[in-house]
Amino acid sequence: MIEKYSFGTYVIVYNGQIYNSKELKKVLLKNDFSINTHSDTEILLKSYIYYGKDVVNHLNGIFAFAIWDTAKNELFLARDHFGVKPLFYTVLDDTLLFSSEIKALFAYPGVEKIIDSQGISELFGIGPAHTPGTTVFKDIYELKPAHFAIFNNSGLHIKRYWKLHSKEHTDSLGKTCENLKYLLNDAITRQLVSDMPLCTFLSGGLDSSIITKFASDYYKSNGFPTLDTYSIDYVDNDKNFVKSDFQPNSDSSYVDFISKRLRNKSS
Repeated sequence: MIEKYSFGTYVIVYNGQIYNSKELKKVLLKNDFSINTHSDTEILLKSYIYYGKDVVNHLNGIFAFAIWDTAKNELFLARDHFGVKPLFYTVLDDTLLFSSEIKALFAYPGVEKIIDSQGISELFGIGPAHTPGTTVFKDIYELKPAHFAIFNNSGLHIKRYWKLHSKEHTDSLGKTCENLKYLLNDAITRQLVSDMPLCTFLSGGLDSSIITKFASDYYKSNGFPTLDTYSIDYVDNDKNFVKSDFQPNSDSSYVDFISKRLRNKSS
């Protein structure tokens, strides 16, 4: 859901979720900001007011947002580290148009649907992969993951704010397991904050079982209701299952094992 929020001379349009909003809220309160809602949209906007363009280096989450600064007559746009949330844009007659969907840009008078030769070639040649920042339409671009943009009287300025670095692994097996457990727990539990009830899709495989395990433990430790899990099976699936090196056996038996082990409600 795309949200809009204004504060003083600032207006934000935002889609996403900030997982470290509690930590950001503490920083803002210590620096004389008042927080009037329970929305991470307010936290994000006031964090931008406090940090400026460096706010992207303090965010943990998935996001695409634009903030208009009336005093500076300047627009700031940013996209999350891995580009989970989409953000498309085009410049028409010195006007920047942006949206989470390309079709919204075409609703603006003068934006034409012209196929780009490179974009269509990539679609048929290497799709769904494509050159970052491009689309199949001429003069329609996407803000690349881990980038922010500033649009003002001097034009559009784009900058990368984060890059994944590969380093030699020197930790012991025990230290590696400890770090992996911490990272999994942190990544999963941060995403359990929601206004609506949550569940997990439990296939019985390794990834869904790990997610369910950490989510279930978090629910129990915080006194929440039992975590719901949902699984899908097909009639005669066991009879028609064909094993492979990738999946040597059916995961259905592990669904019951994990569900009963964690005492979840399952459907």
